[in-house]
Amino acid sequence: MVSLLFSRLQPGDAGMKLGVMYMRQPTDQRGIEQLERCFLPNFCDVRMVFVVVIIAELLALIITLVSPGVLDDPWGNLGMISLFMQWIALTSAAVLCIGRSLLSRLENTAAAVVSYLLVLLVTAVVSELAFRLMVHSALFPEITVDDHAVFLLRSLTISTVISAIVLRYLYIQFQWREQLKTEASARVQALQARIRPHFLFNSLNTIASLTRSDPALAETAIEDLSDLFRASLDSNHDQTTLGEELTVARRYLNIESLRLGVRLSVAWDLDDLSLETAVPPLILQPLLENAIYHGIEPLPQGGIIHIAGHSQDGNLEIVISNPVAGISKRTSGTRIAQENIRQRLQIAFGAQADLLTSMSDGVYTVTLKMPGAAKQ
Repeated sequence: MVSLLFSRLQPGDAGMKLGVMYMRQPTDQRGIEQLERCFLPNFCDVRMVFVVVIIAELLALIITLVSPGVLDDPWGNLGMISLFMQWIALTSAAVLCIGRSLLSRLENTAAAVVSYLLVLLVTAVVSELAFRLMVHSALFPEITVDDHAVFLLRSLTISTVISAIVLRYLYIQFQWREQLKTEASARVQALQARIRPHFLFNSLNTIASLTRSDPALAETAIEDLSDLFRASLDSNHDQTTLGEELTVARRYLNIESLRLGVRLSVAWDLDDLSLETAVPPLILQPLLENAIYHGIEPLPQGGIIHIAGHSQDGNLEIVISNPVAGISKRTSGTRIAQENIRQRLQIAFGAQADLLTSMSDGVYTVTLKMPGAAKQ
């Protein structure tokens, strides 16, 4: 019965085809910014379509359980109700997918009202089509024209309640994400303004001592320090390139090598990575600062900081490892910088990014994971 009716209606295919036709989103900067300010998610995304299907199926199961006569034909009732719910859900998702660019130009309140009305309109149209098919089908002899108003009213009532709940949930989720972005931006500014006073004073003392013995090296150190502070105070952008981030990291290590001398060695192995990869700013320098402050500096003999990276299948990993003297208040730290970087990575790249730490045999390792391409 279900397969016969489905062969006549094929609602899911129609909704999915419409969604695929409008998968492309605006590529201009203004259009992208409008989409980011819109509380509606991208209903063209396959994962979002999957969520819509699951929610509709759960709702169909609930309606089936509370319907009278469910025990007479439980699987048949569930199949027909699921088919009807999926038709409405996927068609609504297709309409919101198509209209997302237009809805993003409205204020979120107006976009929510228009989206709500669109879903109700889809429900009314689909319910009307479904009722006409059932009335003229021999599969539903118990359905008569007298049931028309009750059928439409019931469908619209359920859609009114469920749509309001879902749209409210999406709006709350949007506000929560915006709050996370605001907090992350504040953390970035705090991290950019945070350079340990002892590092600044030690760097100035080192430069002062070099002005007589090696003026050229002192001038280079001043340039490195000014570039480092310029990068730390620049908060006008949310992303930078891996090449720029490595430049900041190298300048920081150059300054520290003047102070620590032979106690600090750095081994680089990043030739496999594309320097044009977009990354959040200041994700390497604070980790290198931790490696020196908590690892290299407490060791009388110093040590080597290894910085390696590789890219595979569009995923990039950067591994920073350094020796540690043991567990102490200084070597353990508060891990505020690490948590800061982890949250910024996840805000920028979602579940594709993370920061992992481990310690084994006196070596502390930090692994950065994020989307990125290999060097061409």
